[in-house]
Amino acid sequence: MSKASQISRGDKSRNARLGRLRELVPVSSAIVGIDLADAKQMVVVCDHDSRVLARRTFRVRAWDLGAALDWAAERAAKAGFAGVTVACEPTGHRWRVLGQLAAERGMAFVCVQPLISSWARRGEDLTSDKTDEKDAVLIARLTAQLRCYAPEPIDETWGRLRHLGVRRERLLTEATAQVQQMRDLLECAWPAALDTASYPFRSRTWAATMSIILERDGGDFARTRRLGLERLENLVRKEAMCWGAEKPTLRITRKLFAALDDEAGVLAHRSGALERVAFALQDWFETRRRRRDTEARMTKVIEELGLTALVTSMPGLTVIGAAAILAETGDLRRFTSARALVKHAGLAPRERSSGAFTGRTRVTGQGRPSLRLAAWRALWGTVKHNPVHAARYRHLISREHNKLKPTQAQAAVAAALLRQLHAVITSGRPWDAEVAAHGLRRRALEAAA
Repeated sequence: MSKASQISRGDKSRNARLGRLRELVPVSSAIVGIDLADAKQMVVVCDHDSRVLARRTFRVRAWDLGAALDWAAERAAKAGFAGVTVACEPTGHRWRVLGQLAAERGMAFVCVQPLISSWARRGEDLTSDKTDEKDAVLIARLTAQLRCYAPEPIDETWGRLRHLGVRRERLLTEATAQVQQMRDLLECAWPAALDTASYPFRSRTWAATMSIILERDGGDFARTRRLGLERLENLVRKEAMCWGAEKPTLRITRKLFAALDDEAGVLAHRSGALERVAFALQDWFETRRRRRDTEARMTKVIEELGLTALVTSMPGLTVIGAAAILAETGDLRRFTSARALVKHAGLAPRERSSGAFTGRTRVTGQGRPSLRLAAWRALWGTVKHNPVHAARYRHLISREHNKLKPTQAQAAVAAALLRQLHAVITSGRPWDAEVAAHGLRRRALEAAA
C-alpha cells in the first residue's frame, strides 16, 4: 500500500470519535429528541431515518421529565427497539437534570450543539422556522447522523471548581468596572489624584490614602488639610494594612496631600463625583476581598485533585492561572488529544486552501470564549518567566519567513500553553523544558559538539 493511500492521523481520530458516538447511539436504540423549556417539554421518539414514532408534549418542569423518559422507552419497545438514546441541546441548566434522569434509567445521553441546530434549521426548508415540535425532531435527526457529542461526566470536585471559576470571573468583571468608574470620575473632578502614582489602582498605599480622604473626611479637602500630613501618614499606615500593604509607600501619600490644592477638574461636580468614587472604592475593596476568598477556595480544590505540584512545575503559571483554565475545561483527561483542547478554546489554526489557492491562516475563534480568555491571562506570566515560551514568542515575531504580529504570536503561545498543560496533567509528569522545546536545545548542543 502506498503512503498516499494510508489514512491520516485526523482520519484515525475522527473514526475513533465516531466509534465512541456509535456506542452511545446504536442502531438498535431509538432516539428520543427533547426540546427543553421552562414548563413545556416537547418529546419525540424517532428511528435512525428520522421517522417520528411518537410525539407528546409534557407540561412539566425539567425535574419531572422522568415520566416522559419512561413513556418514550415504552414507545420505543413497542416499535421493536432494544433501548433509547436521549438527546437535547445543552442550553441553560436543564440538560444536566435530564442527563441525571437518563443515567438513573440506564439510558445513553448525548447533546447537540445549538450552533449546529441553527445551521441545520436553515438548511431544513430554507425558512428558518423555529418551533418546539420541529426542534425536537431536528435534534433527533442530528443525533442519528452522529452530529452530537458526549457531555462531560458529572464530578463533584470538578463541578465545584467550575462554579468557583464562574464566580471569580464575575468578580473580575465587577472589579474592572469599578476601577473604570473611579478613573472616569476622577479624570472629570480631580485628575491630579491619578498622577500621584504610576499605576494608582495597583497601589495599596494610593487606595488606603484615597479611602481616608473620601470616607473619613467625606472628600472635604479643607478638613484633610487641617488634619495635617503627619497625622494623615499615621492613618495611612493603619489603613494600608487593611488593603494588604505591610509597609505603605508614603511618597504617594505626600503627593496626594499636595494634590489637595490642585484646582483642575470640574469643581461644580467635585463633591458629588468624589462621593460616587467613595462608594465605588468601598465596593472595590469588598470585591477584592471576595475574589481573594474565591481564589483561596479554588487553590484548595486544586490541592484536593492532587494537581498543585504538576501545574506549578510550569514556570510562570500560577495555581490560580491553572485553576481558571481547568474551571473552564473540566478534567483534561476527557479530551482525546491536546489539539482537541486547543480547538475547544478556539485557538486552533483555521486552514483555507483549495487547489492552488492558499488563504490566510487564522485561529478559529470558536469554542469556549471564557477558556480562551483564561489562557490569554495565563499567557502573560509564562511569556515573562518561562524560557521556552519566551523564546518561542521572540522567534515568532522576529523570524524572516512568515513573521507574526505580537497578538498572533501570543495566540500561538497560548495554544502551546494549553497543549503542555494537557500533557502534564494526562501524563502525570511535571513540565520539562526539554520536552516542551521539542528537543531543539539538545539537538543544537549535539550539533555544536
